[in-house]
Amino acid sequence: MFTTMQRVAVAAALGLASFVASANADFMLVNRTGFDLREIYISPANKNSWGRDRLGRNLLENGRSRKFVFADTASCVQDLKVIFDDDGSEAIWEDFNLCELDKITLKYNRRTREVTAETE
Repeated sequence: MFTTMQRVAVAAALGLASFVASANADFMLVNRTGFDLREIYISPANKNSWGRDRLGRNLLENGRSRKFVFADTASCVQDLKVIFDDDGSEAIWEDFNLCELDKITLKYNRRTREVTAETE
C-alpha cells in the first residue's frame, strides 16, 4: 500500500515526465527535393523572420536526413525555408506543427516550383 506522500511523489514524477516529454518539438528532416540543401531556416508561421541558418557549414544532401532540436513549444507552427546548394535558389514550406510531428520529408519540383511534404 502506498502512503499519501508516496502517491503524491509518484503523481508529481509522472507529471514531470509528461511535461519533459512534451517540452520539445524535435524532428527529423528528410531531404527528398532532388538537390543538396546549403541552408535551412525555421520561423514561426507567417513571421518571415528567418533567423540563423540551422545547417551552419554543413550540407543536407539529397536523400539524407538530419535531426533538428527545436524547443520553442510556445510557437509550435513553423515554416521552413531552404537554400539550394547548386544555384542558390530558395523554397518555402509553410505551417508545420512541430509539436505534433516527428518527421518531415521535403519534396520539390523545380520546374513548377511546387513544394510538398510528407509528415509523420
